[in-house]
Amino acid sequence: MKTIAVVCGGYSKEEIISIRSAAQIEQSIDASKYVVYKVLINKETWVVKSFGEDIHVDKNDFSFKLNGNKIIFDAVFMAIHGTPGEDGKLQSYFEMIGIPMTTCSAFVSALTFNKFISKLYLMKFGIVSAKDVLLRRDMEYNTDTIKEELGLPIFVKPNNGGSSFGISKVNDSSGLTYAIEKAFGEDDEVIVEEYIEGREFTCGGFISDEEEIVFPVTEIVSKTDFFDFEAKYGGLADEITPAQISKELTNKCQKLTLDIYKALKCTGLVRIDFLLRKNIFYFMEVNTVPGMSKESIIPQQVAAYGMSAVEFSSKLLKDALSRG
Repeated sequence: MKTIAVVCGGYSKEEIISIRSAAQIEQSIDASKYVVYKVLINKETWVVKSFGEDIHVDKNDFSFKLNGNKIIFDAVFMAIHGTPGEDGKLQSYFEMIGIPMTTCSAFVSALTFNKFISKLYLMKFGIVSAKDVLLRRDMEYNTDTIKEELGLPIFVKPNNGGSSFGISKVNDSSGLTYAIEKAFGEDDEVIVEEYIEGREFTCGGFISDEEEIVFPVTEIVSKTDFFDFEAKYGGLADEITPAQISKELTNKCQKLTLDIYKALKCTGLVRIDFLLRKNIFYFMEVNTVPGMSKESIIPQQVAAYGMSAVEFSSKLLKDALSRG
């Protein structure tokens, strides 16, 4: 049997979401095929969580000792949202020591984690997205110029990050400076985007050597001003799967999901977010380690597709091991 590390934790505020995802992933992995250990990684320590015990991980080869025996992992099921599990840092480490992962390569992870660069890259493939302005810490900026270019309302976001931490919707000019400084509290780069008035959708995709899977589209209807952290994880949004849109729009969104997946050379599972305005899907961002907790969207899409969580986890691990 293959030995799998479900890697969770991380260095960001998304740690708690990561741990929730890992708990669900552990339950979904076929115990008749795989031996599974949960590995918690944070700035203080790397440990295997085994029967209430924390066992030190040797970072030289990502191994640990259990009852005097050295355990080496055959593959990693990545469940860290944000840094270092979604931005290419851990991917670089695992690539260097030769352990395959259920996620994208180091390069693709770094590319997609940067909202501004991924939008710029995909523009060359004809992918439409909101107009934006990139700001860097200690860089001078003029709020009047930004408002003239993008209009109001506008969104202000950390350029690298997830789970809607540090995001603001600015409806009037007086709140722009505060929103920018709030975003700088989460990241050294801030992206300011034009407001696309429309409906929000998201779609998961997975491509292996054997098959292409694109899941049913989900519409997100937030009960707050936008789909923020409270809406995502506090039950203040309706997630409708499959989305109640025409077959034509569904097919369009699913095709766009696969087109983006291929353009970026993704591997493993990804979820891509869109806004729909006047029958045009505007690309928002790629999630290369989408949430897998009970509240998350991908488990809903997997179920709506007619596949069990165990079956899908087996597909992801088989694909990862084939790339080892």
